[in-house]
Amino acid sequence: MIEDLLSSLGYALPPGGGVIPFLLLTLAVGGGAAWRTGQAVAEGWSPLWPVLVYTALIAAAVRFLHYALFGAALVSAPSYLVDFGLLSVIALVAYRIRRTRHMTEQYGWIFERSGPLTWRDRP
Repeated sequence: MIEDLLSSLGYALPPGGGVIPFLLLTLAVGGGAAWRTGQAVAEGWSPLWPVLVYTALIAAAVRFLHYALFGAALVSAPSYLVDFGLLSVIALVAYRIRRTRHMTEQYGWIFERSGPLTWRDRP
């Protein structure tokens, strides 16, 4: 199922490797790095755009690991875009969760958490 979806998007799966390298490298290793990157940028009170720049670098590193460890295509725009898209979503969610926590802890007398990704003014 996942393999069919990736193939329909033009993702360059490694020869004979199936979907395991994608799950291992892109989601586990790259996703963990993206999650921590999103949190780190939010902890530094930085704007949102560095998250995307750092995630682009992580996606390039993940593409290299696919190539070096499993023999997948190194230069593949669809594969890079899929990796970048998934890792960006992970990093942006981590950024927003950490920023929400940061705002409600730092300015608890002004804001309260209204959900995992949002805050609101205290009544």
